[in-house]
Amino acid sequence: MPCPREEREALERVLVGPWGVRAEDSAGRLHPEEECSIRTCFQRDVDRITHAKSFRRLKHKTQVFLQPEGDHYRTRLTHTLEVTRLARTAARALRLNEDLVEAAALGHDLGHTPFGHAGERALDRIYPGGFKHYEQSLRVVDVLERDGRGLNLCYETRMGILHHTHGAPDDTREATVVRLCDRIAYINHDLDDAIRAGILTAEDVPERIRRECGERNSERINSFITDLIASSTEGVIRLSDAMQDTFDYFHRFMFSDIYTNPVAKSEEGKVEGILSVLYDYYSADADRLGEDFRGVVEREGRERAAVDYISGMTDSYAMEKFGEIFIPFAWTVK
Repeated sequence: MPCPREEREALERVLVGPWGVRAEDSAGRLHPEEECSIRTCFQRDVDRITHAKSFRRLKHKTQVFLQPEGDHYRTRLTHTLEVTRLARTAARALRLNEDLVEAAALGHDLGHTPFGHAGERALDRIYPGGFKHYEQSLRVVDVLERDGRGLNLCYETRMGILHHTHGAPDDTREATVVRLCDRIAYINHDLDDAIRAGILTAEDVPERIRRECGERNSERINSFITDLIASSTEGVIRLSDAMQDTFDYFHRFMFSDIYTNPVAKSEEGKVEGILSVLYDYYSADADRLGEDFRGVVEREGRERAAVDYISGMTDSYAMEKFGEIFIPFAWTVK
């Protein structure tokens, strides 16, 4: 009798179309492993990511707004889950591999810094080797997780994580779906959060966006995903020309009115100061990093280990460590 994994692989020969990647055709892992009798290789990747410490930390990492007051603003974790659901919907409609899409989507932001893109820009300026969150996401799953052993994910999952920002000519269609759904998700939910924060009102959204995409967040997302599915043919994953032009207009509006808005970004000037002094502190003495980073220090130096440690911090932990190290605490004489 075939095992559950073999049954699923047989089913994928029907469900996954000619442009998708079937689990049995994966290029494999960095370090070969015996196959699971129950899960396909991509299902195992999904499980490894969702059980990773870096995945749990995403719930306390900024998406756009630093330290927002309220429970309903997106975090890096809720962004990740929204991207995953959009990508799975598109993948199913396009007969791609839903498990591969889910794995890449769940892992795409594991390397993001505290304080969102402000933290990424700060570390990129501070660290001589430069810093890009998509490269760090791959480093997290390859090097840093499981006490330095990494998650040993499949090649296709790893490349979907690495290329989720800019893409690559040899991307799988699943990776392209994740990249486009990441963009669709963040411009729409960041607009939703900006309205919630009072940075602008629904009436401030340009008439073109409201006319061509919809008045509500759900309508706008549906417009983009529906167009993506309808326009992706013969293995080319894309928006229609008209919707791509609308997306580009929407994206420019987000940068001009939200991402660079002085109200939304008023605290960002403090981010580089916090991360800079943390970097100087931890890179000066390897013992301050603890045993978890001993291997990185030995192989790649204190500076690399310091960046790995700081980029993995949540917003609150980074501020806690900054206060603990640099701010005098109150004391009394007994």
